Parts: sequence; C-alpha cells; structure tokens
Amino acid sequence: MEKKRKRRWGDRYDGRRIRTLDPINALMPFIFKTINTSSNSFANSVEISQVEKYLREKRLDKYPGIGYLHFFIATYIRVASEYPGVNRFISGQRLFARYNIAFVMTVKKGMSVDAPETTIKINFSPKDTIFDVYNKLNAEVKKAREERESIAALIIAKSFLKLPRIILKSLISILECLDYFGLMPKTILDASPFHGSLFVTDLGSIGLPPVFHHLYDFGNMPLFIAFGAKRKTREINNDGEIIVRKYIDYTFVMDERVCDGFYFSQSMKLFKSIFRNPTVLDKSPDKIVEDID
Repeated sequence: MEKKRKRRWGDRYDGRRIRTLDPINALMPFIFKTINTSSNSFANSVEISQVEKYLREKRLDKYPGIGYLHFFIATYIRVASEYPGVNRFISGQRLFARYNIAFVMTVKKGMSVDAPETTIKINFSPKDTIFDVYNKLNAEVKKAREERESIAALIIAKSFLKLPRIILKSLISILECLDYFGLMPKTILDASPFHGSLFVTDLGSIGLPPVFHHLYDFGNMPLFIAFGAKRKTREINNDGEIIVRKYIDYTFVMDERVCDGFYFSQSMKLFKSIFRNPTVLDKSPDKIVEDID
C-alpha cells in the first residue's frame, strides 16, 4: 500500500493523480476516450506442476479448499507490489495510482442456472500473502452466500431500481459526471463493482476455457482476468521421451493507457515466473515499490 501522502488537488478517494507523465502519455486519454476502445487482449498458458504440488500441501496443512483462484489473486498482488503501474486507472481523462488493490468477482449462491448472484469487493495490500488472500476471500464469499441481502452493492442497486427509468438514467449520468471530476460519493465508490483494480473469473470451476471479457465503460476497472480448466498435453522432453504436463490457460483484457507495453510485458514475466516458484507467496515481499509521482 502506498505510504500516507497529503491529499492534493485533483486526487481522488481511491487514488492519487500521477503528475509526472510525459506529454504524449498524458494526452492519450483525450485521444483514446473510452476504456473498451483502448483495451488490449492477451492470452497465455502456464505449466502448473509446481503449483499443484504447492496447493496440495497447503490443503493438507490448515488451508482446506485453497485453489487456483486464491493463487491467481495472490500472484497479481505480488506483481503489483513490484510493478505498481499495473494497478493504475484512468478517470476523468487523468491517470491515477490506486491506493490499495481492490479485487472484484461474482459469487453465485448455488451451482444452478437460477441461483441468485452478487459481486464481492475486497481490498488487499501489496504486502498480503496467499494466506491473507485465503482468509479474506473465503470470509467474503461466505458472507455473500449467507448474507446476500446485506451486500452494499446489492442494496444500492435495489434502491436505484425503484426509480422511474428516466430518473434512473439521469441519476447514472449524474454519477458519471461526479466520477469524472473525482466527486463520486465514497459510499458508492466503495461498494461499486465497477471501480477496482481487477475483476477475476474462475471458469475452470465450471470446466470452461477462459473468455476475453470486456472492460466496463462505467467506473475505472483497468483489468479483467479469466482462467480456465486444467488441461493435459503430451510433450517430448530433452531426452526424447514423451511426458504428460498440465497447463492452465488464462486471458487478460487490460486498459493500455495505464502503462506502456514494455512495462506490462515485464510484469507478465514476473506473473508467470511465480508459477514456477509458488512458495514466494508464503511471505510478504521484501520490498514494495511505490508508483511514480
């Protein structure tokens, strides 16, 4: 988490404005005006033998149910601790460094097509370990399934839907205007599933491959991660033997305006390297890198 700074004019509740951009990058949000017309899609696969062994050991220890969702979130957090630029966002055609790591996902109350669903939003710190992710995520999922009606986003949505359509449409326009100038009410900002660091969907849990999910034009979510089911492949090793390996496919859809391509590629190399050495997630990082001013 960023060290406490005095709030300056132009900063927001959820992030501080980055003021040291070069002119071309500062101009980009005025040219590429919407998040979906500024998004890039990225697909990759990762070999998971080390992660499978790692998660198996954790389940046998004292973390039953720990899985790939926890691992993907913890890995992103570790990447953001070293490459904070991936945790930036665009709002009001300005670039901001987010104060925390706000994770969002959809939770269904049951595994049936007509089961109700809601979204949860959890704030993480760059120093969080996979154990912090496990405890925070499991607590919020349990709350969402048992106390769905008390979820703030759901309460606000139900209140909005009581309004006539023309008034609701006007209200959304007003909120978009307030958000543009960084004046969105903090209560709505904290509850909104459209304002956060990343949205993650675990399609592997229902046996599907990952999709390229669009970003949201409302809010400031700059990244959507999807990952699919485990799959096996047969490969030839250096000794000419046929071996079986397991992979997970994943996709990223990201707002290209938050950082340059080289920066993002370096962060993705770190992301993938953690799958080869998952034990690094057991401890907080030795150093947390702060974003630029």
